[in-house]
Amino acid sequence: MIVDTHSVLVATKDRQLSSLVEAMLVAPVFETKITGDFNEARRLSSERTYNIILADYADGAGVDFASDVSDSLSTVLLLAPQALYEETSYRMEGFGIITLATPFDNFAFYSSIKAAIAVQYKVQALSRQTVKLKIKMEEIRLVNRAKMLLMQFLKMTEQEAHRYIEKEAMDRGMKKTSIAEEVIRTYG
Repeated sequence: MIVDTHSVLVATKDRQLSSLVEAMLVAPVFETKITGDFNEARRLSSERTYNIILADYADGAGVDFASDVSDSLSTVLLLAPQALYEETSYRMEGFGIITLATPFDNFAFYSSIKAAIAVQYKVQALSRQTVKLKIKMEEIRLVNRAKMLLMQFLKMTEQEAHRYIEKEAMDRGMKKTSIAEEVIRTYG
């Protein structure tokens, strides 16, 4: 059985939390990087995409850090003290950040990590879908530009230009985008 490895960045100054995370998130399932410096955590998260980023509240520094990295493809978890949980959770939801109340038991923590992994799989699937859609939109834009040039310079109708690009692609065993690029180079 092949085991996926999940990369986790942990930003906390709490040694007890660091020890707990190290004990629970072990290789080969987890590749964990722990730092007590939020600036270093920012640097690390800018250098690579972690599946999960876990930030400790740390007198509010963790809130700022979590907000800063929330636009990445990582699933971000913020650990907030029980007394600040409601307020913090409410503020972080808009950033797509999952807030967990501390202290917590090991089962609750591990369950949250498993939920974050599930979210990460969904994020990755949506990201792949977004990339495919962007590529498809670019292809459509390219073909439409080529059709406009054919209509402008060769006085074709939109249907004739479309048919021309499709026929050339089929006859020459090429993609429509390749034919469109040729048309753009010729008439653009």
